[in-house]
Amino acid sequence: MKPTIVLVHGAFAESASWGGVIQRLLDDGYPVIAAPNPLRSLSGDAAVVSSILSTIDGPVVLVGHSYGGAVISNAAVGHDHVKALVFVAAFAPEAGESIGALSGKFPGGTLGETLREVPLADGTVDLYIQQDKFHQQFSADVPAERSAIDAATQRPLNTTALNEGSGDPAWTSVPSWFVYPELDHNIPLEAHRFMAKRAGARAAVELAGASHAIPASEPVAVAEIILDATRSIG
Repeated sequence: MKPTIVLVHGAFAESASWGGVIQRLLDDGYPVIAAPNPLRSLSGDAAVVSSILSTIDGPVVLVGHSYGGAVISNAAVGHDHVKALVFVAAFAPEAGESIGALSGKFPGGTLGETLREVPLADGTVDLYIQQDKFHQQFSADVPAERSAIDAATQRPLNTTALNEGSGDPAWTSVPSWFVYPELDHNIPLEAHRFMAKRAGARAAVELAGASHAIPASEPVAVAEIILDATRSIG
């Protein structure tokens, strides 16, 4: 039985952002699920993905982009059939650590100055990237026409998800692979290097000249590291 590959998108994106990666994985004959990520709270979002994992028979390779990395770190806990974690320009927080804290741990991120806030009735705030800044901030190496569509269809991150601390992460016991861009304006490069080292990554691949949106801009490289992780578990 081939492992099922479960992909979890991050903030300011949606499941279709994995399109190029999915095509390459399907071409290799792997079952793929692009899981919905509500982007509401870390614990709640992880519970949604965990529920999906509970319905899958056989081994799973769990993949997260951006905030999705924090989600998979929590969702995989208690699922022994999750055999590998792949972090794609993604957060890998330790217990008690929020993605907001990780973002500020190293210099170089410019996300905060590009955000548009939408206050909600429950007292929380939804965060969007301003559409006229989306291309430069999020996806500078994606064609401008595609980036404009992505900016218009982006899904917001709630401040609860931004600030909620992680539970005990699965990467402490499940093998991990990291791929991240040199020119990430959302998550500083040094933060990626730090997280990969801290997690004891089996591999850490740095993509020269790439933006945060590597599932869209570098689908071949992203698919290849996912396949590397998949092959490692037989």
